[in-house]
Amino acid sequence: MKWALGGLVAAILIIGGGWFLMPGPGGSKPPTLFQWQDYVDPHFTAAYEAAYHEKVGTSIFADEDEAFSKMRAGFKPDVMGPCLYSLPRWKDAGLIQPIDTSKLKNWNKIAPALRNLPGMSAGPGKVWFVPHYWGNTSLTIRTDLAPEYAKSQSWDILFDPKYKGRVSVLDGADDVVPFIAHMIGIDAYHMSEADWVKVQAKLRELVPQLRFVSADNTALAQGLASGEIVAAMSWRTTFASLNREHKPVAYLTPPGGIFTYVCGLVMHKDPSNEEKALALIDSGLADDAARYMITTIGDEPANIEAVKNVPDSVFQALNVPRDLETFLKGGIFQQPLPNKEKIVSAWTEIRSGLH
Repeated sequence: MKWALGGLVAAILIIGGGWFLMPGPGGSKPPTLFQWQDYVDPHFTAAYEAAYHEKVGTSIFADEDEAFSKMRAGFKPDVMGPCLYSLPRWKDAGLIQPIDTSKLKNWNKIAPALRNLPGMSAGPGKVWFVPHYWGNTSLTIRTDLAPEYAKSQSWDILFDPKYKGRVSVLDGADDVVPFIAHMIGIDAYHMSEADWVKVQAKLRELVPQLRFVSADNTALAQGLASGEIVAAMSWRTTFASLNREHKPVAYLTPPGGIFTYVCGLVMHKDPSNEEKALALIDSGLADDAARYMITTIGDEPANIEAVKNVPDSVFQALNVPRDLETFLKGGIFQQPLPNKEKIVSAWTEIRSGLH
């Protein structure tokens, strides 16, 4: 017996009371998307599912270090969502393959400033990494509980004894290490061994100040909303969610700029079906997905064409200008950390001192 699903022949297999969609002759299973939690939302797979009439499989990671380890251990998704600073590690490990941009109908909607970032190119017309969205890393603070820092725009609140036990930082080494290094005048992307010794000392000074370490936007927002923490190293998404609720918060922009991350979509070296993997990447870049991203999540989409008609109020809630292309050029782009394994190991050991 056969069932026709959007032109594909498939069978329903009943196992232990559950049902699973199985591919028919010559078919293939639905692709799996391995992403940050916010980006497995149905808005990012909707265009794919409308075209192929099948549900995408999804799996979530908390940071790229976890994702990398899981894939090295044998997990094989089809499309993954690392940030650009992690790309060399994934590429060198042989986890991904080049993507032909001519097969992506949304490629030309991506901001020009993002289409030629260092390390992306895989030869003419091909890239290792398709920009999906970007955002910033700084401090979100409660302006009513730490008014002096709202005025000064300084990150020094992380080390202020007055706020010991009431601040937090993100957990990934790619976020924390460049951030703290920047505070003491060191470029983490080009640091000497002597520089690294100084950064480690500052990280050890930081840990006793912390309430917790987390990349969970919900936990950070709740901690700030309740006053459990007065400042959190966070992505702009955390600030945006609180600002929309009219909480007394600010996103600090100290002299010297704030960090800008660019995250994207990559294709596994051996996807279950390359055509479907490319369609899933394109789905993440779709206009509706881009508008959902900026209005609901708070990251800024690589597809800047899609947001031209987004209301000014959305940009005001994020505290970013409408001219995203120019704004992009003013940040400190996060880059791959040298000696990444050593840095991750050291940060893991240092943060283990947090009780």
